[in-house]
Amino acid sequence: MLLVDQEDLHDGLQSSLETGQHLYSAAAAKALRLIGADLHGGWQGATITPTIIILGHLLWTVSSPWPEYLLAIGGKLSEHIFGFYLTSEESSPSTSRPSYEGSQSGNITFIAKVEAKDLLRKPNVKWFKGKWMDLASKAGKHLQLKESFERHTKVCGFPSGDGQDDAGELDFSGLLKRREIKQQEEEPEVDVWELLKNANPSEYEKIAFQYGITDLRGMLKRLKRMRREVKKSAAFSKGLDPAYQVDKGGKVRFMVELADPTVELKWYKNGQEIRPSAKYIFEHKGNQRILFINNCTMTDDARYYVTAGDEKCSTELFVRDPPILVTKGLEDTNTYVGERVELSCEVSEDDANVKWFKNGVELTNEPKSRYRIKVEGKKHTLIIEEAAKNDNATYSVMTTGGQSEAKLSVDCKPLKISLALEDQTVRLGQEIHLKCEISENVEGKWYKNGQLIEASDRVKLYHKGRIHRFIIASAAVDDEGEYMFVPDAYNINIPCKVHVVDPPKLHLDGLGENNTVTVVAGTKLRLEIPITGEPTPKVMWSKGDKWITDSGRIRAETYSDSSCLVIDTAEREDSGPFRITLKNEAGEDSALINIKVVDVPDPPQAPNVTEVGEDWCVMTWEPPANDGGSPILGYFIERKKKQSSRWMRLNFELCKETTFEPKKMIEGVAYEVRVFAVNAIGTSKPSMPSKSFVPLAVTSPPTLLAVDSVTDTSVTMKWRPPDHIGAAGLDGYVVEYCFEGTDEWIVANPELTDKTKFTINGLPTGSKILVRVKAVNAAGESEPRYHPQPILVKEVIEPPKIRLPRHLKQTYTRRVGETVNLVIPFQVRTKNTDRKTLNTHFSYATASYLLFLYVNLGVKETKEMFSKIRHFKRGESIGQHL
Repeated sequence: MLLVDQEDLHDGLQSSLETGQHLYSAAAAKALRLIGADLHGGWQGATITPTIIILGHLLWTVSSPWPEYLLAIGGKLSEHIFGFYLTSEESSPSTSRPSYEGSQSGNITFIAKVEAKDLLRKPNVKWFKGKWMDLASKAGKHLQLKESFERHTKVCGFPSGDGQDDAGELDFSGLLKRREIKQQEEEPEVDVWELLKNANPSEYEKIAFQYGITDLRGMLKRLKRMRREVKKSAAFSKGLDPAYQVDKGGKVRFMVELADPTVELKWYKNGQEIRPSAKYIFEHKGNQRILFINNCTMTDDARYYVTAGDEKCSTELFVRDPPILVTKGLEDTNTYVGERVELSCEVSEDDANVKWFKNGVELTNEPKSRYRIKVEGKKHTLIIEEAAKNDNATYSVMTTGGQSEAKLSVDCKPLKISLALEDQTVRLGQEIHLKCEISENVEGKWYKNGQLIEASDRVKLYHKGRIHRFIIASAAVDDEGEYMFVPDAYNINIPCKVHVVDPPKLHLDGLGENNTVTVVAGTKLRLEIPITGEPTPKVMWSKGDKWITDSGRIRAETYSDSSCLVIDTAEREDSGPFRITLKNEAGEDSALINIKVVDVPDPPQAPNVTEVGEDWCVMTWEPPANDGGSPILGYFIERKKKQSSRWMRLNFELCKETTFEPKKMIEGVAYEVRVFAVNAIGTSKPSMPSKSFVPLAVTSPPTLLAVDSVTDTSVTMKWRPPDHIGAAGLDGYVVEYCFEGTDEWIVANPELTDKTKFTINGLPTGSKILVRVKAVNAAGESEPRYHPQPILVKEVIEPPKIRLPRHLKQTYTRRVGETVNLVIPFQVRTKNTDRKTLNTHFSYATASYLLFLYVNLGVKETKEMFSKIRHFKRGESIGQHL
């Protein structure tokens, strides 16, 4: 037995009403029944039953008017008072409603009974307080757990009781696990609550652990409640009850007792003062002040309070409608589809709130609803204008005090076929028109080969009155089959057959442009061509005059809806047109299919190296003679040193042109290059290597180009070799000139000259020329070196010049009578047209002479000598003075 202190229960419920928390549990209802007489007066006679939950499923809950009262209070009973649950981990046995035993002495007994006839072993039960406190650990003097087994009824009982003050959350769960309950040894009683009240809050957890209190939250709530000091009212010796309930039309009485009868008293409803009237009657009896409310209506459902001076006492009044009874129930009804149906009942009150249900689903009186609800005083009617098959259901009406139900059966009227469907044979592309007529104006569905047909742009479905039509404007082969019309709600069908005549046809939509099929050489081709025709056409394949059989490397395979051309290991010779022909009794169809066998291209021809540089060359090549049936996408180029066998790829992006310039080669090293052609299929074999070549650089331009001499018909140029010659060496020079004002350069030396001096002859006198010189080696001609200024072709006459040696600039001392021998060098440029003169053959040339003067010492001879020299310096002929 589990015993709970009566006073704690009373305090717990009172606190719940003040906190306004929600409660809807069996144990709370049981507690209300226990103290109903003390707390709520008129509620004493209420019948309360608890809630049982097995394996998480609600088996039954509180019955009688109590759920309505709890809901009417608006959820003011705290959920923290009691919870009563019985759970099982195995199959759910039959469980009796837990019974309650209690007395005014304060002892409470809870009993749970389990029908165990279907269990393989005796069930094991655990009792819990709150959500986690196992009461087996608390068994002792104030808490006893017992169990019994009635063998003749096979019912297990589990009574539990508590005789001390363990009010709080109680959650009793029956778990089908066997556990032996150990009786704990009796210990000296310790008032844990006194310890907690006098202890520091930091020691609460230590005390709870020491005395086995696991429900810390419940402990703190009770401790808070124990510490609360109830302030006694100075004005009211007895206040209002927390809540009152009265039936609609009834009378309610509010009463308070005043400590001082002279205090002025005022009554209020929802904050508005109440004045005496026929409805509100005030009565005084000694210290009692009484308020009567007559003929209560729903508007009287409110909060009331009374004030005495500065103090106030409040309560809640709940007005309950009397139950509405069904005085005349619904009747079962049979009807036909399309007819009007009325289901009527009568209730005990006019314009009462009545709810209609169809198979347990509430019906509403909305504008778009098929159901219309009509109310005439006490008579309530559900109207269905046009009954349908889906209206077959159980309809029920429910009031606050009763209910009634009836079955509605909607059947179809007998149907007659006035015009049946007829079998049709149509040609491909013609209209299919099916028509039937039935005796009733009902909807229906069309089926083809058992599949529902929906209306679309191609398929038109018409219904007008009793006539139904099915139309396809252009028949297709797929439209052939068995059709039928099935009227809604009738178990009949109207069938017919449609046969579509279809000449043979090839479906080449999947082929490429011009019916071309491309296949890679060396692979297998399996070309499937869909075919149609009724009856199945005969298929024939051919290439030229040769028929393709069903065997061999090239063969044909024919199926009911397609034909396949198979080529094992395709070769280039297989390219060409193949003809496929279909024949049946309805016609013939044929088509040409171009088979294109593609392969990698042939290798290009050997490339030619047309130009070389210091570390580069220019190479060209011709495209391959056969591109493999696929356009050439580009080329790859490779090179290697002539003495090496390792080829190196020069480009990783395809070269689109047939010219390429390899770079980064070593000057003076022999190289070879080759080319690969690439198409969509792959890369060709390499071309033959090019002739070996050596990258060579031309020399730098010659230096110090200058004019050496000029005559009336020639110009002699001189220069210095190039600064940089390179590995190719120097083969010679090319001297070119052009006349001023023209761009035509003339080669002065047809053959290379290895000298650094060259005379350009045959020039017109008085002309001006531009001169340039190029160095030539195996790599070609260098950049030209230009003379900076035009050169005038005309001999230059200059006065003679004496080149006096340094030793003649010294002072000579000789004795009188000695011979003086002087060698005087001089330079002269002459233009001598007389061939007999000394230097006739030195045209425009500079001549040097030695003048030997043999004179005796004396003034006269010396003067004559210098006189002659002076005349010569003025340009006179040397022959005149020698």
